[in-house]
Amino acid sequence: MPSLPRLVVITDWRMPRTRLLAALARALEAGPDVAVQHRHPEASGRLFLEEARLVADVCRARGHALFVNGRLDVALLVGAHLHLPAAGPSALDVRPHLPPGRLVSVAVHDALEAEGATGADLALVSPVFAPGSKPGDTRATLGPEGFQALAARLPCPALALGGLTPERARGMPGVRGVAVISAVLEADDPREAALALLDACEAPRG
Repeated sequence: MPSLPRLVVITDWRMPRTRLLAALARALEAGPDVAVQHRHPEASGRLFLEEARLVADVCRARGHALFVNGRLDVALLVGAHLHLPAAGPSALDVRPHLPPGRLVSVAVHDALEAEGATGADLALVSPVFAPGSKPGDTRATLGPEGFQALAARLPCPALALGGLTPERARGMPGVRGVAVISAVLEADDPREAALALLDACEAPRG
């Protein structure tokens, strides 16, 4: 089974394509603990696949993991791992359809979703803080304590998602990693931003 990432950089296709792909490539230079999640809920199926292939090429060239958000068919077509939105199928539903060695991550926002994460390899728990990429998001934030409470209910490791910065990650004792969008993609140097986030989290023991 592949090792789990400690930093997941989620795509933002509102950015110009060439700039986004360049930022992802630079972020992956931070090391093997960095993975990418391809997310574009507004895209047509054909465009989503086209973009997934572009991101897969970036990740494959550097030996990094790619997660495809919500589309088992696209994950299979590009040889990627799968991320499941909270309202989608469960990890147990999709696992029989994935080749051996593929990872499944799940979105978790509350205790019910945490208890439904059986079979997942990784959970992205959000929103810990107000997301920088979603200024109109009015959901109540979990805060460090809420994140820890949900992480304790999970059958798998958790990454913190939503408004994470190195300073905020350092204020969350025991957090093994984070998932971000703007904190890396909009940084002057995505590699340095990724390294700072990794440095702020505690490497898993063992």
